[in-house]
Amino acid sequence: MSIQSNLSTIKASLPEHVTLVAVSKTKPVSDLLQAYEAGQRIFGENKIQEMTEKWEQMPKDIQWHMIGHVQSNKVKFMAPYVTLIHGVDSLKLLQEINKQALKNNRIIDCLLQIYIAEEETKFGLDEKELNELLTSVEFKELKNIRILGLMGMATFTENQNQIKKEFTHLKSIFDSIQTLKTKNSELNTISMGMSGDYQLAIECGSTMVRIGSSIFGGR
Repeated sequence: MSIQSNLSTIKASLPEHVTLVAVSKTKPVSDLLQAYEAGQRIFGENKIQEMTEKWEQMPKDIQWHMIGHVQSNKVKFMAPYVTLIHGVDSLKLLQEINKQALKNNRIIDCLLQIYIAEEETKFGLDEKELNELLTSVEFKELKNIRILGLMGMATFTENQNQIKKEFTHLKSIFDSIQTLKTKNSELNTISMGMSGDYQLAIECGSTMVRIGSSIFGGR
């Protein structure tokens, strides 16, 4: 199957309100250009250096999403162009993104990563930390970031009930913060679901799915 046909099959299966992020990490620019030619404009990378190299080489109407864990000292490299940062899991990181966004005279959209999996390896905030962050004075002072919603990764398991429970949990947290509207937030996005579980994620309320291997093939 070609990248183009994979993409059209997946797009045909997505409801209109769901955004497709094509996870292109480790893939060559030639593969990304095939997806681009098939109409894909949103790409997700997990390493800032690799994403920046691709950004420099590729058409400028692409939206670049940073989907990996972000180190504060690397934010400056993507601040001029990144469209959305998925994995923000601390106030300190948000403050750095805000600082670099200000230097580039832009507002950078972010998703707060929530820890929903039963694995110790995943990053993210718990519900209490999320509420503390969103209600803090320090957060409200950040003028150059905008929180669009939440992101979460389910446990890597075959157990669909477990995954469904975790996705449903993220959706309920998302619903619970709707009352915490601030000037620097527009809560409309839940990024959850990947190649193996995106249909289940959409059933549970996802509005953005991150799909790599089903488009580009295995790594």
